[in-house]
Amino acid sequence: MASACKRVVQISNNCRLSLSRCGQINPPYKPSLDPASARLFASVSSNRIDCRQISQLVKPSNSNRAFLVDTLALVRSLEAQGVPSKQAEAITAAITEVLNDSLENVANSFVSTAEMQKAEMIQDTNLNKFKAEVQSSQEHHFAMLQRETEKLRNDIEKMRSELRYEIDKVTAGQRLDLNLERGRIRDELQNQNAETTNLTNKLDREIHALRAQLEAAKYEVIKYCIGTLVSISAVGLAVIRVIYSH
Repeated sequence: MASACKRVVQISNNCRLSLSRCGQINPPYKPSLDPASARLFASVSSNRIDCRQISQLVKPSNSNRAFLVDTLALVRSLEAQGVPSKQAEAITAAITEVLNDSLENVANSFVSTAEMQKAEMIQDTNLNKFKAEVQSSQEHHFAMLQRETEKLRNDIEKMRSELRYEIDKVTAGQRLDLNLERGRIRDELQNQNAETTNLTNKLDREIHALRAQLEAAKYEVIKYCIGTLVSISAVGLAVIRVIYSH
């Protein structure tokens, strides 16, 4: 009986190890057991199913658990090995409990196909939503950039018009100032020419007056010289006459 219990525990451990490795395709494990244990292990291992199907069959409540082992065949096999009926049923219940617990742990570690598809659909929806938001944001920013560019273009055109107006205004003012300055300079030149002409005429008149005065003075000097010479000559003749008369 003790050897049968040991074989059952070994079989349950092997079953738990095989369930913990589900999801991988491995060749069937063939332990080195005696023929009776081999038949018992074959009856247990023949009831294994795919982990993805197990994760959908196993329920968290103990009342709805699926029996993955042929309990009747296992009990009869244990009874054939000399195990009493109650102990065989207890061992079978323990193995079933261990298998169900192992399957629950494995099922909690995997995701069902429906949940995976649902997650993929949610991700696709979120991705499409994100793409739509990005596209909408890009279109919004592009429209804003276009509006800003148009506004800047209008501002530049306005500034260019204002600058052209200011340049024309300054040019016209400078041209007017130049014309006024040219007229003022022309008037000043004319005034200076008139003053120069007046001074020239005045100088000419004064020069002519000086010449006339010089001519008059020269005539007076000549006249005085001639009178003096005549007087001296008369006095000399008178003196000579007086001298010769004595």
